[in-house]
Amino acid sequence: MVDVDKCCMTCFPAAVLGGVAEPVGEVTDDIRRLADKMIDIMLEKRGVGLAGPQAGMNLRIFVASIDASREKTRVYIDPEIKVSGGLEISEEGCLSLPGIHAKIKRYKQCSVTATDLDGNRFTEVGEGVLIRAFQHEFDHLEGIMIKDRMGQVQMIGARKRLRQLREDFENAGGDEDR
Repeated sequence: MVDVDKCCMTCFPAAVLGGVAEPVGEVTDDIRRLADKMIDIMLEKRGVGLAGPQAGMNLRIFVASIDASREKTRVYIDPEIKVSGGLEISEEGCLSLPGIHAKIKRYKQCSVTATDLDGNRFTEVGEGVLIRAFQHEFDHLEGIMIKDRMGQVQMIGARKRLRQLREDFENAGGDEDR
């Protein structure tokens, strides 16, 4: 059972962000409520994607929208990703690493096969910003954050902000399970 009431924006260094998320399996009403809450969080924070671990849930689920609107947001449960083409570098931010932006290498082409809220498997080929969002959110399901993909120079530049995020987490009572 999923405790949707515990679903909330989760920031570094919360432990849930550093591990491989668990499969969802069966799509239940709890999972549908979780997806709805994740969409609310993503829209409130003005993101284009949000993964289960970012919402404090150690589950393989993410939501993404090309225009950050509820109408165009899609839910991806137990996704599998296929990347192809060459790599390109572009700047990314992360809702779980507020105030940090980095130039990240991602593949130019990407498709996701996942389950929707009705329990049906589907495949979607990413276009534009979704290509990057698919790879970014899938990384979260694998316990990878953009800080883990930064080069040494970018990490040096982000050190102060990462230290501040750690201090904020500890001062807020840092629940290491979240």
